[in-house]
Amino acid sequence: MSKHDAPKHRVLLVEDEESFIDALSIGLDREGFDVSVARDGQEAVDIFANGSFDVVLLDLMLPKMSGLDVCRIIRATSDVPIIVVSAKGEEVDAVVMLEIGADDYVTKPYRLRELIARIRAVLRRHDHAKETPDHSEAVIEVGPVRLEADTRRCFVKGEEIKVRKKEFALLELLLTNAGRVLTREQLIDRVWGSDYVGDTKTLDVHIKRLRSLVEEKPKDPRHITTVRGVGYRFDA
Repeated sequence: MSKHDAPKHRVLLVEDEESFIDALSIGLDREGFDVSVARDGQEAVDIFANGSFDVVLLDLMLPKMSGLDVCRIIRATSDVPIIVVSAKGEEVDAVVMLEIGADDYVTKPYRLRELIARIRAVLRRHDHAKETPDHSEAVIEVGPVRLEADTRRCFVKGEEIKVRKKEFALLELLLTNAGRVLTREQLIDRVWGSDYVGDTKTLDVHIKRLRSLVEEKPKDPRHITTVRGVGYRFDA
């Protein structure tokens, strides 16, 4: 199959501002993407449920249903990459979106070239994750935490906890290197990919979430510790 004959990646654009819809649709089409548009949250959920998409570009402020709820609903049944595109730049929005499963966060105004780079990066990581065989140890047990790689289950002091895909990968990496300091760059490269172009806030959000699940006192962690200026370490 030639490059020209290759199927286009399908993008679901969830946006209610016509100026952004027009500009993005034209720009994405020129870059070889097949774009479908949803102008409110309920329409986004309906279109996603009845279609097949490779990536979702999701605004936060939407009629009928918020971007937060749309993200939660999509993530409940699919691991499709979700990039939040929003004018709301407060840190809490980025943190919440990443915690509920968004893969990246872009704040308006943005440059189309940057957004295209983000889309291609999450698509590469997603495709690589599907193609790469899992050679993880079947069971990893360090301190109070037990991971079962085959079933993707996690236990703390014998009780099962629910961890998302990226959280599982991050915790697995920390456990297999227990006692060793892993730099922020190493963690991001291994979990998000060397071509990740977002900021390091994503890593901090996931560490905070893991501490809330693993630690007795998340604000005074004993296991997932910070090595200031370097990175993180898992202490048994």
